[in-house]
Amino acid sequence: MNTCIIKFSLSLLVILHVFLSLQLFFFNHASAAELTFNIVTLGAKPDEKTDASHVLQTAWAKACDSSEPATIYVPEGIFFVRSVRFNGPCKNNAITILIDGTLVASSDIQVLANSSSWILFNHINGLSITGGIIDGQGTPLWNCKHSRKSCPIGARSLQINDGKNVNINGLSSINSQLFSIVMNRCQNVHMTRVNVLAAGDSPNTDGIHVRQSSDVTILNSNIGNGDDCISIGPGTSNMWIESITCGPGHGISIGSLGMKAEEDGVHNITVKSSTFTRTRNGARIKSWGRPSNGFATNVHFQHIIMDNVKNPIIIDQNYCPHLKDCPGQDSGVKVSEVTYEDIKGTSATKIAINFDCSPTNHCTGLRLIDIKLTYENHIAKASCKNAEGTTFGVVEPSSCLASANFYPYTIDPLGYS
Repeated sequence: MNTCIIKFSLSLLVILHVFLSLQLFFFNHASAAELTFNIVTLGAKPDEKTDASHVLQTAWAKACDSSEPATIYVPEGIFFVRSVRFNGPCKNNAITILIDGTLVASSDIQVLANSSSWILFNHINGLSITGGIIDGQGTPLWNCKHSRKSCPIGARSLQINDGKNVNINGLSSINSQLFSIVMNRCQNVHMTRVNVLAAGDSPNTDGIHVRQSSDVTILNSNIGNGDDCISIGPGTSNMWIESITCGPGHGISIGSLGMKAEEDGVHNITVKSSTFTRTRNGARIKSWGRPSNGFATNVHFQHIIMDNVKNPIIIDQNYCPHLKDCPGQDSGVKVSEVTYEDIKGTSATKIAINFDCSPTNHCTGLRLIDIKLTYENHIAKASCKNAEGTTFGVVEPSSCLASANFYPYTIDPLGYS
């Protein structure tokens, strides 16, 4: 009798366990469905003309107010977006913007004339943007600027301010009016398989701009535009850039630094395993020729291919557009501990290495390791001003770096000393 009771009890427990598991399964799936906000379901129309801004804001409000992870889904199709602002902080730390379609801005240059950004995120912890295309429709503004008419400054396509734990994967940003993607005061950012495309003559269309941010990683991305592929501004630290194809564009630049007298420095930056094709610059550090307490230190450029690049390796501390507000062309920015390792390829000019450093703040701790850069099938030249450092391995063109003990001897970059 007792044995039968035990067997019956066990059977009940098994049935109860299965019932509860099924209930939990359906509950979780129902919850997951409730936490995916499809903008078409909410009223957006993929007709390229109906403004989806309000629908996106509604979806964001729902996702941000949820205590559970939430997804905003943009299905296939082209959705016109006038402008959107997504503000936090939110109740959860895991909001995903999943894009299968395209978000397109207005082609009317006046629509964003008073906006610094087209798509803006503020104070978000735990944001992921996955896939899709954002089209800034920048061509009319570029044409206006080329015509030298009075034009708006332009808007950045995507900007994230004060973000933490940001992940951007597979996003394509095309035809931005101004910078394509901006990270400002962000921490722990990971970008991979990002594609940026703008015309080679499009003004001020930096691909990815990072400033006042830390622990930023950019991997496996293709960038072509009319300005820096990646620009690194003041206050940036612990940044890792790897497997980037850059071109057309102005290369990967630290700077410009020293625009302000009081400015945070840049440190611990690595750029590696990347290719520059027909760009204006390759590995560049630039600072304004004016007083500043800014600095750039602990920088590594490694395993890089240059293909017909005008300035493959360059430090320019005499940056001064229109020659205004640069007393004595004397940069206060201190550049130190910069390593160039395994950089090979072709220069589009005779001077492949150009260290034009500040007369009062010499570049120090520069290291050239295994460099081979040619110009028209011959070894290129190097030019150094106020630059101190050492070389290791085979360095072609021959180094013109001065050692600290023998500075300030100069070497004529064309070899006619």
